[in-house]
Formats: sequence, C-alpha cells, structure tokens
Amino acid sequence: MKKLLFTLAAIVVTAWAVAQDVKGDDLISFKQKIHDFGKIKQGVPVMFDFEFTNISDKPVVVENANATCGCTTPVWPQQPIAKGKANAIKAGFNAAALGTFERSIYVKLVGVEIPIEIKITGEVLNAEAFAKYEASKKSGKG
Repeated sequence: MKKLLFTLAAIVVTAWAVAQDVKGDDLISFKQKIHDFGKIKQGVPVMFDFEFTNISDKPVVVENANATCGCTTPVWPQQPIAKGKANAIKAGFNAAALGTFERSIYVKLVGVEIPIEIKITGEVLNAEAFAKYEASKKSGKG
C-alpha cells in the first residue's frame, strides 16, 4: 500500500513539475508586446489591440488580463482560441493624468503559472500643449 501511495505521489509531483515548465510564449505569439501611443491629449481615452495567435497544438484559454493601474482597462477573449487562430487583448487607457506613462498588462493563460507581460507607453499632454504639438506636426517642425 505504501508503495502504491508513493508511486501516485511521484506521478502527481512529476505532472505538476512538467506543467510548471510551460510558458505562455510557448502557446501564443503576440505581434508586438509593447505599444507606444506617442503624444495623446489629456482626457481623450485611447485603445490598442494586442493581436496574438495560438501557436500551440490545442485550444488556449485566456484566464484573465490584469493591469498595473486602474487607468488601464484590458479586455480579453472569453472563449477558447483554437489552434492557429488569432485574437486580441484590447488595452484601453483613460489619459487622465499628465505626463509620460508606462503601464503593464499581465495576460494569464489557463494552465500556465507565469503571465505574459504586454505594455503601453506614451505621453499625455494638456489641451494647449497637444494643440501646439499637432500644429508643429502639420508645419513639419515636430
């Protein structure tokens, strides 16, 4: 009986250890993991789709996507993504606070311990600074 219990315990520990070796990047491939919005106007929310493809041999489920700040709102697919199919994590940013920003979103896949990190960056300008920036772009000085 002890031998049977020991064998079962060994199988469970081995299965757990093997499962820990799977990385999110082994299952899905993002077209890009960082998006720079550039200069954006304060109070005007922006959105970007982080496109990815299931590169594994079975369906993949996105368990959740968590942002490092309440100013960033990720939306992820709720249905399994079939082998070879594409989908996206939508990253919204509210652009409320002035200044440069870098925000991370952690994408957790079912069966994978460590989430995949994707990022958005940019700079939020007040209305006056943004108008000057836009004018300089049009005149070719920006």
